[in-house]
Amino acid sequence: MDVPPQLAAALPHARAVTVLTGAGISTDSGIPDFRGPQGVWTRDPEAARLSSIGAYLADPDVRRRAWRSRRDHPAWDAEPNAGHAALVALERAGRLRALITQNIDGLHQRAGSAGVLEIHGTMREAVCLVCGLRTPMPEVLARVDAGEDDPPCPVCGGLQKSATISFGQPLDQDVLDAAITAARGCDLFLAVGTSLTVEPAAGLCLEAVRAGAPLVVMNAEPTPYDEVADAVVREPIGRALPALAAAVLGGAA
Repeated sequence: MDVPPQLAAALPHARAVTVLTGAGISTDSGIPDFRGPQGVWTRDPEAARLSSIGAYLADPDVRRRAWRSRRDHPAWDAEPNAGHAALVALERAGRLRALITQNIDGLHQRAGSAGVLEIHGTMREAVCLVCGLRTPMPEVLARVDAGEDDPPCPVCGGLQKSATISFGQPLDQDVLDAAITAARGCDLFLAVGTSLTVEPAAGLCLEAVRAGAPLVVMNAEPTPYDEVADAVVREPIGRALPALAAAVLGGAA
């Protein structure tokens, strides 16, 4: 793993690591990213409409396609990988300040991480956009399998969607505030598998840098924050993140 010697020497002294993860950490689990060369939106730009709240509310065809996409999402069969496990190791060693994720797949929790800040929500629950009822997603998808192509809320009949943050929806302010606090209070900030093009999540990097924390960006493609990073790692996350975690824990990178 290519890390500047000065930073490598400092890694074992990091006691409050904050991590921001994006879709790139889950690709080894068989879940495609969005903006990479083989990303979902790269191959099918029209698929981005499924993540627009305006299109979702206005177009029944978008909703029907979204429900089919949720039902067929590879996350239901995916297993956590070595990158997820490396973050669990940091947490169990007491070295993790916070784990913030842009991912909606729930793989961090399945790997054993606790208290994950899901800044973009979760696909594992459905929410009614009228009354706010939250339902385990498998229960709603069973209705899709039974023939309902746009299943309404069972309580009020309102539109349902996954409990994720679509484009055009506000973030949960409590989750965002906790993420900002974690970025400002860490002594090392890792941005892993994220293009860092979606704000305000990407801006957490600057919150950490302005507070004096080193920034490590680990992503296959260049990001807008590479120029302020103390290290940029292009190696595969499944190898590089366990190596970096081992360095923080005092092992050989």
